[in-house]
Amino acid sequence: MTEPDPRPVVVCLGSVVMDHTFLVQDIVQPPSKNRATGYRLGAGGLAANASVAVARLGGRCIFWGRVGDDLNGPPLLEALAVQDVDVTHCHRAPNARTPVSAVLVDPVGERSIYAYRGDNLGTDPAWLPLHLLDGARAFLCDPRWPEGSARALDYARARGVPTVIDGEKSETRLLLDLVPRCDHAVFSEPGLANYAPGARPVDGLRKAIAEGCRAAAVTRGEKGTLWLTAEDPEPRVTPAFRVQATNTTGAGDVFHGAYALAIAEGQPVGRAMRFASAAGGLRARDGATPDRAMVEALLLQA
Repeated sequence: MTEPDPRPVVVCLGSVVMDHTFLVQDIVQPPSKNRATGYRLGAGGLAANASVAVARLGGRCIFWGRVGDDLNGPPLLEALAVQDVDVTHCHRAPNARTPVSAVLVDPVGERSIYAYRGDNLGTDPAWLPLHLLDGARAFLCDPRWPEGSARALDYARARGVPTVIDGEKSETRLLLDLVPRCDHAVFSEPGLANYAPGARPVDGLRKAIAEGCRAAAVTRGEKGTLWLTAEDPEPRVTPAFRVQATNTTGAGDVFHGAYALAIAEGQPVGRAMRFASAAGGLRARDGATPDRAMVEALLLQA
């Protein structure tokens, strides 16, 4: 008999992008011609990067995303599958163009991203195999496909599956619609500013709690993560791990994936924040998603 897979299932939904990453000495203003010192091609996107983090950190990840039937689509899903992400149920839209991005990374790890979000990918979430959430321990989404995120968030909440949203920079109306549907809202600083324009960060987080979230947080790079919960509204800060950043691309996405896995494992919020902070810090240090042993080692050192 085949032994059951003990890994907790995390379903991730949202952005998947073919990333063209160029290592450059400086990010200069046009007009200019400049030489790149390195180049990489690989899978990116908010929820896709989070999916890889879930898989590498010990979870079983099912990813729901949309690609076109162009030259970028199939290789993009294959790149995720190689990382042990289940892409069986991704949508391959006919006559559509897959999202791509150009990522410029300077010697200290800062980046500038030029993103193309694709064409004709479709917005109807009817194809989503929502029944797979019945066996999941957590659900993570981003705001890039709001129709799909809303449908899955509502389904998961109705069945008691913990939900996490990557509150990345997006239209205010989208965040105002999606955040109240989820249990854990983890924002970037620009995303929180979009969600609660003009509010202090702690007041923006309190707004999310008032609208139904169990926990709300904002990642702030080297300043650490500010967070609070509905049970304990006192603001807390999880310090960032001190690492030498070489490429910050995807560090926030890895944070979200690690956090969702920690919640799926039943870790309390404070411990989940620290676990996610370690994973995100290692991603910024190495430019690659860490495995579980690397994260556990960093947690022991700090």
